[in-house]
Amino acid sequence: MSISMYRRQYQQKVKEAADAQKKAAEARTKEAAKRQDANKAQGAAQKCTSPTTYKSRMNDADRALTAANRYGKEASELEKKAARYGSEAADLQVKIAKAEQAEADQAERKRKRDEQQRKTEQLRQAREVAAERHRIENRLSATEAKADHALRKLAAPKAEKLRVLMLGASPEGDLRVGREQAKIRKAVERALHREQIELDVRTAATTDDLLDGIARFRPHVVHFSGHGADQIIGFEDDVDERHIGVVVTVDGFGSACAATDTPPILVVLNACKTASAAERLVARFAPIAIGMTGAVDDIDAITYATSLYASIANGHSVSSAHMAGKAAVELAGGEYEMPCLVAADDVDPTGVKLVKHSDEEEAA
Repeated sequence: MSISMYRRQYQQKVKEAADAQKKAAEARTKEAAKRQDANKAQGAAQKCTSPTTYKSRMNDADRALTAANRYGKEASELEKKAARYGSEAADLQVKIAKAEQAEADQAERKRKRDEQQRKTEQLRQAREVAAERHRIENRLSATEAKADHALRKLAAPKAEKLRVLMLGASPEGDLRVGREQAKIRKAVERALHREQIELDVRTAATTDDLLDGIARFRPHVVHFSGHGADQIIGFEDDVDERHIGVVVTVDGFGSACAATDTPPILVVLNACKTASAAERLVARFAPIAIGMTGAVDDIDAITYATSLYASIANGHSVSSAHMAGKAAVELAGGEYEMPCLVAADDVDPTGVKLVKHSDEEEAA
């Protein structure tokens, strides 16, 4: 129900309560007058010497008393109505306050979304300017050579499973990385091509987990969930108590990921302020990387990652999976512009599918 309807009902209840109280007061006045009449008639009867007159005065007293009782009953009923209307008006006041607060909260969320969209647009424009400057510089430095810049065609998914190394780190215990990893696993298990995906999940990930996962698991996708800030991300130390963690530079992280004959195709940094880190990884080795443009909410991060991998496991391209993740966050009322996909200049993420069913391979 709208606030205006609540307010109309409240005004109606206040009016009904006031009317009932006014009528009750009038009835009480009439009751008092009739009781006074009855007392007078009884007093007059006591002074009479004539039986006939005495009886007449007592009859007058009885009628006045009966009328007084009727007015008293009417006043009591009206007073109950007034109290009920007052209680209903108070309940409506509470509903109005809650509705106004909800409206204010919705307006604040919209303001934050608009502000984030404005910042995202500014960031996009700045990147476009930087990219254009970079392209001009490249053309000037390549005056002695001509090249056909065709889109790189990444190798189609092989018969082997898509290997996803999932690294989660929350040394202070303030992030639900285990929840995120569990939801991603469930989403993959429900997907169309679930048999084509293999997950290596490391919840309290250290730098040794990163190196070991790259060397032994040889992942096609590296997914990190935890804390980040511009060009750094945080891993855990190999201790049991809560601690501040181990700070790793993005270059160090990239060196570890690239230390293999088959570097990952996709790197996902599901951590705050990692958009520039994703750009750095693409500049170094990764065809595609995903980061966050600002401080991402824990629930939004979980929602995005779950839908991203569900879409990949259902055979969609990396670009479509990224859009599916953002749509899931938007539908949940979150900051859906945070996730940022970065691709190398010669890679088209709309044509990169990490999982393909055997039937699709035969048709191709």
